[in-house]
Amino acid sequence: MQLHAARLCFNCEEVHDQPVCPACGSDSFTYLSRWIPAADRPARVRELPSRETADTYRQLLEGPKEAAGKHRWMKRGIVGLAAISMAGWAWRRSAAAGGESTSSTTPGALPERPKSGGPDR
Repeated sequence: MQLHAARLCFNCEEVHDQPVCPACGSDSFTYLSRWIPAADRPARVRELPSRETADTYRQLLEGPKEAAGKHRWMKRGIVGLAAISMAGWAWRRSAAAGGESTSSTTPGALPERPKSGGPDR
């Protein structure tokens, strides 16, 4: 049982870690850490990695210098190709929409409403 979770029952003085005392069923309690100070958990001392180990990890994370340049240009090329494709798609879409908008109505005129023969006339 951890000291920070240990509870002392006020009625039967039983030490437990449950919401209700298992001996008497009372829910009146106080934490033992109120009277007994719990020491902080001992800090583990980390060993510093040797320079050789640190260099190995650094090389694994960075990768070869030549590959980084090639990857950068490849990413830029892919982004450029995507941008050109999107621009072409938008151009074709606007050209197709421009061809369909020609109609007999004048620009700015409201379309004519259909006439209904309902009872409200």
